[in-house]
Amino acid sequence: MPSVTTAVAVGHRTVRHHASIGSTIDQLLSSAGKFFSSLASLRLVPLLIGLVCYAAYLGLRSRALWAAVRAAYPDERVRWRDVWGGYVAGYAVNNVFPLGGGNIVQLFLTRVSIDNSSYPALASALSTGVLFDWGIGVLVMCFAFTQGVFPKPPSFSQLPAFDISFFASNPRFTLFAVTAVAVAFLVAFALLSARVKAFWQRVRQGLTILRDRRRYRREMASWQAASWVARFASYWALLDAFHIGGSVTNALLVLAVQVIASLFPFTPGGAGVQQALLVTIFAHNASASTVAAFSVGQQIATGVLSSALGFAALVFIFRFRSFREVIRRGKAHRLEEARSPDPAPDEDAVPTRVL
Repeated sequence: MPSVTTAVAVGHRTVRHHASIGSTIDQLLSSAGKFFSSLASLRLVPLLIGLVCYAAYLGLRSRALWAAVRAAYPDERVRWRDVWGGYVAGYAVNNVFPLGGGNIVQLFLTRVSIDNSSYPALASALSTGVLFDWGIGVLVMCFAFTQGVFPKPPSFSQLPAFDISFFASNPRFTLFAVTAVAVAFLVAFALLSARVKAFWQRVRQGLTILRDRRRYRREMASWQAASWVARFASYWALLDAFHIGGSVTNALLVLAVQVIASLFPFTPGGAGVQQALLVTIFAHNASASTVAAFSVGQQIATGVLSSALGFAALVFIFRFRSFREVIRRGKAHRLEEARSPDPAPDEDAVPTRVL
């Protein structure tokens, strides 16, 4: 089993961590046990407030994505509930399975709910939210690194989490992996050259909302800003629920951890990275066991919430009976589209004027 041996200074001693996939899983299971053993001491009201704010965060962000999809398909019926349902279902899958499989679920569910839509256009429309999110994420990270408790990037290799320590300890391999992904993209682009023109026209169609700055600010960026406020409030309340202490600084530090964890989707929701960083950051706020319980506990709580919302969306909006059925139908749908001849692109459906 691949592993990474790291060293972390504790007081005057140096403690060596053998970060491996197995050890990361063991730490997560141990933290889950601490969470369940501390359930009786949780503050119920802040926990419920945190979950309500988290549900609001999911709803507000889906509203922003709905605006992007609606701009791409002005002549089609695009319902917010369908975009919300696809988003929460995909979010639920990402909380259970690693490597972003929920993004595929979200794309498929959104595709089947909109007539005459295409995967390239919808994928680009749903990705427009990344621009605002990463802008805010950079600001949050800049704040976190000024607080003196957040580990610097060179120290990431010393964290007892396999995914982040492995890539930080092996920069050559990381560079090779990034290069390999880029080469694979170029090869796929060359193999699909016969459809490249239609493909890029559809991608441009999905980015329609970015061409109208006023509409983007009014219908998308404003909703995303509100979603970040709801997410911030959620973590503030959850920190109080776990007796760590909610504050502006602590909630922003948790958001910074979320930003980094999103780059390492090798455990569900980046759980391994989150735990390693949170235990380091809040070492002076609470005991390691309390922080570990918060790390896994807030993921369990928000994961149960998103799973319940996602399953409800599958059953009551899309009429599926399980996530497995969605995956099976999604694969069949993609194969069916791949075998069918590619229709000529509708030039009128692709805006060419940049506002």
